[in-house]
Amino acid sequence: MRCLTVHGYIGIMWIQLEFVLHMRFSFCLSRRVRHGGFIMNIEHLNDNGTDIAVISSDEKVIVDTQSALDLAMTVKYETKAANIVINKAAVCEEFFVLSSGMAGEILQKFINYHVRIAIYGDYSQYTSKPLKDFIYESNNGKNFFFVSTREEAIQKLTETQ
Repeated sequence: MRCLTVHGYIGIMWIQLEFVLHMRFSFCLSRRVRHGGFIMNIEHLNDNGTDIAVISSDEKVIVDTQSALDLAMTVKYETKAANIVINKAAVCEEFFVLSSGMAGEILQKFINYHVRIAIYGDYSQYTSKPLKDFIYESNNGKNFFFVSTREEAIQKLTETQ
């Protein structure tokens, strides 16, 4: 893969253009956005016509239903992307306790607002059969994915468009 990087400072924006073999064009735009009381980075990718926002932050970004909805609306406003990739470390642990109801509420909000999400990270620590079943079923759908790597997350959102 050949990558040409052009850095232009416009506010807090870095522009990176990637030219990939097989005539594939990807566009990447990163910006820092205030979300709640902290700063998160939104990297906007366009991979084969699919707009994807990759979120990174040193803080938990999703801590309850409202913060998840705020994230989705911030991403849509800032990038016009309806696809979100986020690290599992930026999602509170309560999300992965299905009996709390948080995962169901958040995923229902995302469906209502036509937002798709891929959460990447290590899920091997979880032993709950209902959670494993939930992850399995989600990965066989088109809206929510739980994968190991950032690249897999981007690929899932691109392939299932």
